[in-house]
Amino acid sequence: MLIRRFSLPAASSLSSTLSAVVLGAGLLCAALNAQAREYSVSTVLSDAFPWGQAAEKWADLVEERSEGRMTLRVYPNSQLVNGDQTREFSAMRQGLIDMAVGSTINWSPQVPELNLFSLPFLMPDTEAVDAITGGEAGDMVFEAIESRGVIPLAWGENGFRELSNSRQPITSPEDLDGLKIRVVGSPLFQDTFTALGANPTQMSWADAKPALTTGAVDGQENPLSVFDVARIDQVGQKYLTLWHYMNDPLIFAVNRQVWEQLPEEDREILRQAALDAGQWEIEMSREQKDERLAAIKERGVEVSELSAEQRQAFVEATRSVHEQWTPQIGEELVEAARRAVDKR
Repeated sequence: MLIRRFSLPAASSLSSTLSAVVLGAGLLCAALNAQAREYSVSTVLSDAFPWGQAAEKWADLVEERSEGRMTLRVYPNSQLVNGDQTREFSAMRQGLIDMAVGSTINWSPQVPELNLFSLPFLMPDTEAVDAITGGEAGDMVFEAIESRGVIPLAWGENGFRELSNSRQPITSPEDLDGLKIRVVGSPLFQDTFTALGANPTQMSWADAKPALTTGAVDGQENPLSVFDVARIDQVGQKYLTLWHYMNDPLIFAVNRQVWEQLPEEDREILRQAALDAGQWEIEMSREQKDERLAAIKERGVEVSELSAEQRQAFVEATRSVHEQWTPQIGEELVEAARRAVDKR
């Protein structure tokens, strides 16, 4: 009878084999992680609006340029903060949200310097906005954001906020006297409309549309894109004033810990994609203005555009707001912004 003898490998050989297997598994996991990392991106509006489209564009560029190593999953309608858009910055700072394309208004409770853009009638046109965001003042704002645990990458645009109401054309501060105007939850907005003689009423947008429909409030303020896409004319808003009283730039940003864990190559992809998506969205938003305005007029809305003299009356009526808020925003920052506007 033939007896076969089998021998086990030497202990040292077995140990080497096991080590190689473990090492290979580790390298495989690392490779898989490097190939597919998903990050959450918060936005307030969906891709029916330029704001949401900016976030989607960022996600598309990052996935393409990273060859699938990074995936940005966009969560619109503030769903990552249960609809409370003013909590978005805090959630990103805490790491509950990886990234966001956010509003200077919504982030201003945590970053007071962002109230710069809500100072009434500081920026008369898009050239003034670009001069601020692209200059010393813009750098100072980004430094303020970074000091609070969030890395800002690029600017986008939500646009100038215009005024609508159901009562009458508004071309002077006196026309606002006593009107109930829905405003966002910012004390600066309250102070601005109070200075203009209106009755500012803070409420969420979900509550605002029914209130406009019933006449509980007379008017509201929002970018032209929101007025158009959300069909605000359908809730009794027959009069629209293009007064450019403030602008709400968007900011592409990343949680600091997420940013620091990224390889330098991926940081550069993320930053450049944000810059490109932001510029694309800014140009698109501005190009669509005339088309949106024409559509709004066709729906029977009476549109008023302020002359230089009419705008100056609003400037004079809100000087006290600047005096009150400049110390809170920062004297140096406000002065840098004013210099940029004057030199544009």
